[in-house]
Amino acid sequence: MINKIRLWQWLVPLLAIPVLASCDGTPVHNIDKTASATSGISAPVSANKAATVGAAVDDATNKKISDNLSKNMQKAFKSSELNVQSIYTTPFKGIYEVVITGNQIIYTDENADYIMLGNLIDLKHHQNLTEQRMSDLSKIDFDQLPLDKAIKEVRGNGTRVMAVFSDPDCPFCKKLEEEIAQIDNLTVYTFLMPVPDLHPGAQKKAVQIWCQKERTTAWTEWMRHGKEPASVANCSNPVEDTMKLGNKFGFDGTPTMVFPNGKTISGLMRKNELEQELIKNQK
Repeated sequence: MINKIRLWQWLVPLLAIPVLASCDGTPVHNIDKTASATSGISAPVSANKAATVGAAVDDATNKKISDNLSKNMQKAFKSSELNVQSIYTTPFKGIYEVVITGNQIIYTDENADYIMLGNLIDLKHHQNLTEQRMSDLSKIDFDQLPLDKAIKEVRGNGTRVMAVFSDPDCPFCKKLEEEIAQIDNLTVYTFLMPVPDLHPGAQKKAVQIWCQKERTTAWTEWMRHGKEPASVANCSNPVEDTMKLGNKFGFDGTPTMVFPNGKTISGLMRKNELEQELIKNQK
């Protein structure tokens, strides 16, 4: 799990409902786990002429809602840090869709006196409008990933490609590495995303692995065979940057895989499943 506070955590005292805490990855993968690569949001897409989230609001309305929401959230949850990414109208007059930190969708009025969490359903067309919007937010532009900040491994001819956001102390990340080791003709770009809250030594270990002369070997030896990396002096490294990148994409678990067509999948996948996804999700 990435090191950030989710909106649900702010609301637990008010909602008085149990919240499942995810670990650093989950043994059940989520095929449609998604996140946005940019702060901008593309226009929503209508399906079967269903009602959709409308246009982006004008600048004045955007500022009013953003300011009110930030003020009210700070007042209610004093430690919250809210980043409003976009605001759109909805089929409900006076109710707006707001995309906030971590690509979370909430609904609010113009004064932000109330917020709603959950799915907005179009009963007439049997469409889950919130799910559609999450799909709009989903695509990651693989070509824009900073591959120079990733550990690169080429297996066989390397024709199939994927990226993985991984924690060096995540048990499910290690299990995924065992599956990757069985797949040929694959290029893997690993972005180091340690979770210090769960694994206090993970960030230091990630830096040590990056600073090895043969960092790919150091990574695979540690993840697949449990061989500790040699102690070396710290070097200029991208670990903090790649941790922030995972946060920006809204990744809430490791491992999270990104495929060239922009699809992301969180959690452990076995070899046969992973090979099928590699076939389906190249460009």
